[in-house]
Formats: sequence, C-alpha cells, structure tokens
Amino acid sequence: MKQGLFTIIDNSRIAPDVYRMILEGDTSAVTAPGQFVNIRLDGLFLRRPISVCDCVQNKLALVYKVVGRGTAQMAAMSRGSLDVLTGLGNGYSLEKAGRRPLLVGGGAGVPPLYMLCRKLAEQGAEPRVILGFNTAAEVFYENEFAALGAEVTVTTVDGSRGVKGFAADAMAGMDYTYFYTCGPEPMLRAVDRAAVTSGQLSFEERMGCGFGACMGCTCRTKYGNKRICRDGPVLEREEIIW
Repeated sequence: MKQGLFTIIDNSRIAPDVYRMILEGDTSAVTAPGQFVNIRLDGLFLRRPISVCDCVQNKLALVYKVVGRGTAQMAAMSRGSLDVLTGLGNGYSLEKAGRRPLLVGGGAGVPPLYMLCRKLAEQGAEPRVILGFNTAAEVFYENEFAALGAEVTVTTVDGSRGVKGFAADAMAGMDYTYFYTCGPEPMLRAVDRAAVTSGQLSFEERMGCGFGACMGCTCRTKYGNKRICRDGPVLEREEIIW
C-alpha cells in the first residue's frame, strides 16, 4: 500500500452515469489486475474504494459509476489532485489462466477485467469476454476489449443489445480453460453455478478503512474468515462458502 497525490489528467463520461478518470502519479504499488485504490474526497469521512481499470507506467485509469455523494463529487472534477491510497487488495493471478480464459463482468464489475484482459493477451492467451448490462444504453468498453484481441459477447437483460439475458446465461456451451469474474454477488453466484472449470471471483463489499484494520468487510470461507479489502477482493472458487 502506498499513499500519494495524483493529478487528474482527464475525467470523461463514457456511458450514462459512468465516467473514466485518468490520474497521473506514483503507480509502483499497483502490481496486479483486480486491485483497487482508496480516494480521499473533501467533506467525506471515509475514502471511496474504486477498482483499477488499467495501469500503464505512471497513469491510472479508473472507471466508476455515479451511485452516491462520493462518486458524484468525482464526476464533477475536471482538474486538480487527489489523495490516493494505491496497491490495495489482492488481485487476479494469471498463472492458471491457460490458453483460453473466460472473463465475465457485470456492470460496475467490468472495469477491473480490462487490465486483466490486457495482461492475459500480452502473455499469449486468447481471452473470451462476456459483458453484462441491463440495457444497450449502459454498455461500455466493448470496443476496448475487442481492441485487445478478445472475443467479446455482450448481454442485456432487456435484449436491446447482444444476447438477451444475464451475463452467466451466455456461458452455456462456451469452451474455456479457466474463468475470472467480477460483479454483484447475485451475478457471481450465477457464474459459479454455470462454470465448468476452476476460477477466481472478485467481490464487491462496503469497506470502511480499505486495508484490513476495521474488519468491516469480513466474509466466511472454507479457510476461515477473510477480509475482502485485504485478503480479497479476489477469491478462488474452491474456497468460497455461498
């Protein structure tokens, strides 16, 4: 974990209520896809945890959805600097991916899969990606994943774009060597039920401190209680107790 000031380079809306913020600063603590940062915002007691979408050299890309006071404050920023804790959480491991990994993301769970997809492609894998949304208007990063060489499937609950249904519904009949997923817990449960291989799941939890001190995001696993912010957010499929 490292604390530092980051300069806002860009902050643009990419979908309804979804923004991409580019920050410049010391990114040396970001070592794996799936990690997150914790941002201090004026007037708010708790920092806001945001997953890392991508990290290249000294720049961080954060893709976030406006859901409350903190993210609304972030969306209004066009310049300035932010106090950021980086290198938080345990991210995805690429070692078990195999030749044809499957990445499944739902809504706000899509961004951390982008850096993972890039890293997998760079090591020679051929990732397949399922992106799940409610409607066509909410779809984002489809082209960005495709630009990495991934085979992308989009699902929408209302059928207005791609496959009609939920992200896990598109997994049926797919051939893959391992899976990675991030999204709301109902989606993670559905992916777990549909999966035919081992995999890694990234959990979303309300966090107080963001680095394991407050014990506010503890969950039960087969190996005892684990803190999502420190021992996760990525957990192995085999250790999860639903």
